[in-house]
Amino acid sequence: MFKAVGIVVSSEKIIAITAEIPKAGNIQILGDHTWSLQKGARSQAYHVMHQQICNYVRENKVDKVLVKESAVSLGGTKKAHLEAAELRGVVISAAAGVTSAETLSKAHMSRTFGNRKVDEYLKDNSFWDDNMDGELRSGSREAAMLLIAKYRKANA
Repeated sequence: MFKAVGIVVSSEKIIAITAEIPKAGNIQILGDHTWSLQKGARSQAYHVMHQQICNYVRENKVDKVLVKESAVSLGGTKKAHLEAAELRGVVISAAAGVTSAETLSKAHMSRTFGNRKVDEYLKDNSFWDDNMDGELRSGSREAAMLLIAKYRKANA
């Protein structure tokens, strides 16, 4: 059994799911967190978030961090999309400085996990009951999906 964190980043916040991944059976949720970027200069806020991620990963003895990759925006790239990419870089850098870190795209998960798109799994309450134990907010499912797609085979 090992400990992993799945992370989804937006321009102003990070959603992080910490879980124990057993060889078999359901993934056990240990923590469901939202970390907001502090107000003020983004450069200083990035520094604080970098320290927070490093400390969290180190203190919780996390073995692997999975971060959802950027996606191509069909509506054009907006400032929020670029700011999210910046913050994602901070998160990846911080995690990789402490443990193993990897990025996964939603498109890749949809192609390689099961026979449905990720968004269909996100809406399916029974899927979550069948695959995870512990408290998980519905808004955190995408971060948890990183862990499921990486460490579990889909039941057809």
